[in-house]
Amino acid sequence: MSTRTKSNAEKNLTRIMFEQYQADHQAASKGSFVVWVAIIVPIELLKGFDLVVAVPENHAAMCAAKGIGADESRKAERLGYSMDLCSYARIDLGTVYDQGRGSPIKGLPKPDLLISDNNNCSHLVKWFDVHHRQMGVPHFVLDVPFCYGPQQEKDRRYIAGQYRDLIHTIEQLTGQRFDLRKAREALRHTSEAVGHWKRFLGLAAHRPSGITAFETFIHMAPYITSLRGTPELVEHYRILADEGRERLARAAFPVPHERHRLLWDGIAPWHQLRSMSSRLAGLGANVIYAPYTSCLGAVEGGVDQVPYDGSDPVEFLARTQNFSICPYGLDLRFRAMSEMIERFGVDAVIFASNRSCKVYSIMQMDLKRMISERFGIPTVMIEIDHADVRMYDESQAFRQIETMLEMGSASRDRTASQAGSPRVNPA
Repeated sequence: MSTRTKSNAEKNLTRIMFEQYQADHQAASKGSFVVWVAIIVPIELLKGFDLVVAVPENHAAMCAAKGIGADESRKAERLGYSMDLCSYARIDLGTVYDQGRGSPIKGLPKPDLLISDNNNCSHLVKWFDVHHRQMGVPHFVLDVPFCYGPQQEKDRRYIAGQYRDLIHTIEQLTGQRFDLRKAREALRHTSEAVGHWKRFLGLAAHRPSGITAFETFIHMAPYITSLRGTPELVEHYRILADEGRERLARAAFPVPHERHRLLWDGIAPWHQLRSMSSRLAGLGANVIYAPYTSCLGAVEGGVDQVPYDGSDPVEFLARTQNFSICPYGLDLRFRAMSEMIERFGVDAVIFASNRSCKVYSIMQMDLKRMISERFGIPTVMIEIDHADVRMYDESQAFRQIETMLEMGSASRDRTASQAGSPRVNPA
């Protein structure tokens, strides 16, 4: 039995997430207006109103991490939904159908408005449309252009115009007036929190790394809930970064005998976080970084934060709408991964081909080839699903990973041997 003591950041995460979900249910029971949003919808904008904001994707990830993702998915499948649909969607649909039974938090409070976007995941629009039809609540869709380079001015104006339409819609539905001051304050909180988040991610540059990407997957959670834009998020990421630096100072590395520094390209494997992290550590391997969590606060595949500049929140949020991975074209994703490999000393890449997320996985074969050709480092592609454990074969995945690690070790041994050999001049 594990006797590992939880860190202060882990304890704080458990507390703030539980309290937030409790507060949402309580506020909804007293008549507060409830909005369900996709994870890329700018929550800071909604802070200009008095709303309960819930994120079905976050709830689905929680269910998967708690080991009940497959059970909730089966509920949707019994209704006729295909196993080929996103497991987040199946978990959510199954939970709603079963009125929250089985959920660690009894599901989410019933929405009065749904807000989705099509740049991160077009499937979300169809998924939220199911709720729109079955619950009879309005559904606002943000139509956001994909991103193949620096954002074009016409795209920013187009996104900002939709934000203004969204504000007007919420004003009409709630009878509230949008408070620009509150939205601006929320953006300041988010920007400060992301500054601490980047401090934490930066600990991956140390050898051995001061963090694992599995930690970043876990602590990403409050960013994609209504905790975004709050002092609680700032404090949590401050605790996380400070504790990480203190751990590094006393050489308490998550993988002390780190021989392989890996990059994970894909959504977090929620049902495998602890077991995969432990098994990799036993092989001297550490997944030190992931585009999935690096993207917070950045734009166009960058690694560094774009801090809030105090400008009009509508305009700033339109500029940073494409912060996640899925809206990027192949060149942007390749440039982003290349910078991560170079900056953090990555020597191998795991591409997690996700059964549930076609838009994330579709470019991975090309990325795998391009990374191998440019850096000459071993790569592997494993089959997984981020929330449905039935789509994952641990034995097969680790056979592939171990083969990749052996190739990396052999390559480094050859390089070291050649570097240590005496130079022989030709006759």
